[in-house]
Amino acid sequence: MSTGISLILCVVAAVLLVVGFIGTFVPVLPGAPLAWAGLLAAYFSEYNSISILCLVITGVVAVVVSIVDNFFPVTMTKKFGGSKYATTGATIGLIIGFFTGPWGIILGPFFGALVGEWINKEGKGEGVFKAAFGAFMGFLLGTGLKMITVLSFIWIFVISFFR
Repeated sequence: MSTGISLILCVVAAVLLVVGFIGTFVPVLPGAPLAWAGLLAAYFSEYNSISILCLVITGVVAVVVSIVDNFFPVTMTKKFGGSKYATTGATIGLIIGFFTGPWGIILGPFFGALVGEWINKEGKGEGVFKAAFGAFMGFLLGTGLKMITVLSFIWIFVISFFR
């Protein structure tokens, strides 16, 4: 393989890993799969030394994390007595919060879940805060899991670059 193509693959890998990291908190981007695609691109580059075993293990981890991430908000919302409205509200709150900066990304899911559950309860306050807290905790758990996973993928890329 030519050095130019190898360099392009290495740059593509780095870009995919960065976009994958952004995807850990932007709901429309599949963070872990994008980051794994970055490792795949790095595998084909002469500048990185990633093994096929590493690719298989990280691929399985990316799939498992993506699946589990979808269950955390629903499970936690239900555990705290919330409905699908709270989960949907948390997602909408995250999307809106994304445009308002870091605090919006952190607080948007909570307030979105709060509004969603309030609508579900037809304006009655019983259990609304508890359900919103559950949805928010589920969001934090899922986001945290994705961030740890993608940061691990980035670490693998960096380490393989310097071997």
